[in-house]
Amino acid sequence: MIENNLNIQMVDLKSQYLKIKNQVDSAINGVLENTQFINGEHVKGFQSELANYMGVKHVITCANGTDALQIAMMGLGLKPGDEVITPSFTYIATTEVVALLGLKPVFVDCDPNTFNISIKEIEKAITSKTKAIVPVHLFGQSCDMKAILKIAKENELFVIEDNAQAIGSDYFGLAETKKTGTIGNVGCTSFFPSKNLGCYGDGGALMTNDDQLAEKLRMIANHGQSKRYYHDIVGCNSRLDNLQAAVLRIKLKELDSYILNRRKAADYYDQHLDGVEELSVPFRDDNSNHVFHQYTLKLNDKVNRDKLIRYLASKNIPAMVYYPVPAHQQKMFSSIPATFNTMNNTEWLSERVFSLPMHTELNTKQQNYIIDNILNFLKII
Repeated sequence: MIENNLNIQMVDLKSQYLKIKNQVDSAINGVLENTQFINGEHVKGFQSELANYMGVKHVITCANGTDALQIAMMGLGLKPGDEVITPSFTYIATTEVVALLGLKPVFVDCDPNTFNISIKEIEKAITSKTKAIVPVHLFGQSCDMKAILKIAKENELFVIEDNAQAIGSDYFGLAETKKTGTIGNVGCTSFFPSKNLGCYGDGGALMTNDDQLAEKLRMIANHGQSKRYYHDIVGCNSRLDNLQAAVLRIKLKELDSYILNRRKAADYYDQHLDGVEELSVPFRDDNSNHVFHQYTLKLNDKVNRDKLIRYLASKNIPAMVYYPVPAHQQKMFSSIPATFNTMNNTEWLSERVFSLPMHTELNTKQQNYIIDNILNFLKII
């Protein structure tokens, strides 16, 4: 008989918090007592500590990951009508900001194994109006950054990394190992609570080794100010508050252990699900180490995904679909000029993938229950 009282969640933030509760509560109380809520010492400290962890010269914090992408495109001087190449198989924020700034999104297909942007399709999509490529390190695994950098150099394009799902991942494809988010002209990330490094609200950051670009990004994030009340360029108001920075400083110290726990959980899933005919476990590229923001399986055409998810829900097991509607099929782009070629892989994956619970507190007892119920369902069909 399989247990069903295990309180399984897609992301267990409560259990994670309880392990660092004393540190977090003390840090938050300290901010409340000194009332330094905006641009405080925790923000400055976190920017420095994250830069050191990532091996990058500059970290500029902001209000969220979507703002980070917008600020990056503004900082690189992209203008309305410029074409930006982006995957369609991604969260909408990646492509939303392209349209928001009046740029032209050019959607390309993804690799069916890694789920990341297809190098061949990038090459096909480049025109005289192309100005940037936005690779998304989806679900926690790096894109083929060596190939992307080569294409960018040959065509004089900017590379803006969307690193919201892969912070802490190492890329081995270059002469020296680098963290994802530090390889292109600028990297962007999100600290949404469910991320591998998440705060207790919204937050984001940009990363770059370019001194001049870093200065411009800081200005844009703070109303375009070079100094207080002197606004040199059009900017926005996008800040990480001191409370969230206090939490992130604590969690940054735990990030490597969080990633290790996720990898152990992924290994355990692999051990019991690899080789099951009806599904495919996540592909792991040798050029990067997967940090498993999501553990995403592919189902073959024999399995009804909706029925499987409903079956798991009946057993108190959550499962999610990332992403059921790819960006190029979203209504928001129906009235916005956009370009895309064949999206066979993207459209197939959007109908066949589903993600299992994945977080730092997942234990083998919970995983055994999840695995057993998946296998039971597959025996029924």
